[in-house]
This record gives sequence, structure tokens and C-alpha cells, in this order.
Amino acid sequence: MKNKSISIVKFGILLLPFFLINIGEVKAQQDPNYTQYMLNTMVINPAYVGSRGVVSVGGLYRSQWMGLEGAPKTQTFNVETPVGENMGLGFSIVNDNIGDGTVQETYFDVAFSYTIKVNDESNLAFGINAGGDLLNIDFTNLINYGIEPNLTNIDNKFSPNFGVGAYYYTEKFYAGISVPSLLETEHFENSDDSSSSFLATERMNFYFTSGYIFELDRKTKLRPSVLVKAVSGAPVQVDLSANFLFNEKFTAGAAYRFGSSLSALFGFQITEKLMLGLAYDVATTQLGSTTFNDGSFEVFLRFDFISRYRREVTNKFF
Repeated sequence: MKNKSISIVKFGILLLPFFLINIGEVKAQQDPNYTQYMLNTMVINPAYVGSRGVVSVGGLYRSQWMGLEGAPKTQTFNVETPVGENMGLGFSIVNDNIGDGTVQETYFDVAFSYTIKVNDESNLAFGINAGGDLLNIDFTNLINYGIEPNLTNIDNKFSPNFGVGAYYYTEKFYAGISVPSLLETEHFENSDDSSSSFLATERMNFYFTSGYIFELDRKTKLRPSVLVKAVSGAPVQVDLSANFLFNEKFTAGAAYRFGSSLSALFGFQITEKLMLGLAYDVATTQLGSTTFNDGSFEVFLRFDFISRYRREVTNKFF
């Protein structure tokens, strides 16, 4: 029964573009989700770059709905560094793959931030990012399921974009707001046949993030955090998480995405410069609990280089 349900869902995922062509306009498209958003902030807020005071290289891999063939897989790679005392510079790549190569979209951008020192303990940074994405859709994959759609493949369609953000932070608190993609990109064009017209528009995604560090004792800290994501035409997404940091080396916690999933989070400061983060999600929806029962997995790795502006990481917790 499990293998049968997996095949059915895979079939549905691969046919999704074909079905959408017959139902008209898709009014909203959301950016990829990350359970470890507090460690991958640069991807959603350009004002974050340089805030940690060190040169950092980070990568994330997410496998959505493990055990489901053709399910989404996401990879991110980013580099960020302080430039002088008040500026930051970063570069990021995000790759999304759905249907074992049927739909592949790669986003890339360069981010710049400028920080204003509010007082001795707090900072306010403003950021901007510019780049674009490449979209590939291979409709010929549908032939494997006995369907021969009369559709032209999309090869490396480039769409430019840019975004903005603001980020306020101290040693124990942070809050950010951002719109990483301000342009509403149209990925498809209407065909001459109105019965098969299809227009997919990527809307602006609005993000709000915040977190605070409580020192419970000399060796234990607690950091609750929240992410709110809103996009026109889709429900507001709210992620809540809480992580404990033990002896500046090990983190453990849980997260809940309202109406979607429950997650376990773990982190290891392997060395002073190398950090590993892990997350496992279990779907809480009725469909997810029966079909996506292998959950989703996410791994994050970050390496910090010595900066000539600061001798150590300002904060290892976000």
C-alpha cells in the first residue's frame, strides 16, 4: 500500500505543470521553506550579511518528503563577509529540483548591507540584493507515465530580480524584515489556445524573523525564534522554534510550522570554526501523515574564517 501511494503522489507531482495549464492562472508562488531558517538567514534577508563579524561559508541540503519519488529537493550555498566596520557583502545560490529534474529552478544573487551603530549594544543594518533565477522544465519526463503533452520545454529562462531588507540585532536579540524578490516574475506565457493558457506569476514574499537568547545558567542558553512569511494568494506561514544551547557546543530543540509540520532540531559546534545543523520534519496534515510518512530531512554546514575586523564570532546562536 505504501509503494502504491508513493507512485500515485509521484505521478501527481510530475503532472502538476500539465494540470495547471488547463486550469488557468496560478496567482502565487512561494519561496522554498527552511526549518533551520535562523542559520540560513542570508538567503531571505540581505541585511544579515556581515552581521556575525567573520567570513562565513555555508551550505544547506533539504530533502522534502523522503521516500516519495520526485519530491522536492533544495540546496543552498552562500558566502558572506564584513567589509570594513559598517558594511557586509555576500553571495548565495539556491537550487530547487522537483520531479527528478522535471522542474529545476536556480536562484542566485549578490547582497550588500550597511550597518548603523545605534548604541554600544545594538545595530541596525539595511541590505539590498540583486540577481535572478534560471528556470528549466522538461515536459518530456511525462512520457514515462504514458502522457505525451504537446508542450515546449523551457530551457534556462532567465528572470532578473532584486530585494531589500532591514535587520536589527544585539548580542541577545535580533529582528528582521525583508522582501528578497521585489519583481513579480511571469514564468510562462499564455498560448494561442485559450483552453490551455497558463500563467505562473512569482509574487513578492514578505519575511519577518526574530529571536532572543535567555541565559538560564552559566552553561545553558535558550533561544526562542519565529519566522512569518506572507505572499499574496497563499496562507500566512508561521514557524515557531525553541533551541537550547549547552556549553557553547551542542544545541537541541523543536519547531512547529502551523498547519504543516513538527520538527526536531540539533546542532553541533564541531570545532571553533565548523558548525553542523540537522533538522527532521514530520508532516501534521492529514495527507502528510499518511503519504509523506518518511518526513523531511535538512542538513546545514557552516565554516567561519578569521576576520581582521573581529577575532571571534559575535554570536554562535544566530
